[in-house]
Amino acid sequence: MANLYADEQFPLPVVELLRSLGHDVLTVQEAGNAGLPDSDVLAFATKNKRIVLTQNRRDFFRLHNQNPAHQGIIACTDDKNLYRLATRINDAICAEDTLEGKVIRVNRPAI
Repeated sequence: MANLYADEQFPLPVVELLRSLGHDVLTVQEAGNAGLPDSDVLAFATKNKRIVLTQNRRDFFRLHNQNPAHQGIIACTDDKNLYRLATRINDAICAEDTLEGKVIRVNRPAI
């Protein structure tokens, strides 16, 4: 299972669902890092060998392009079906041997 770091706006119910699936998820708030810029969120995650979970796709794509030396970024679209979002994140993690240096896109399915 993965060591994840959920950014400040990431939905807490999804964090809890991912934990129930066996992932180690730390939130920005739990780490005492609320209010930090995205670059510091990524730096903290990298230092602590955690994969960033975010819905702030644009900023984290830019950060990845500037420096792809990180543990991974999972960038999600907004999905009101939180169980489906957690399941899709879990499936994306399980489909990869490693997420190091990668950006994984988890998109809401078309209806």
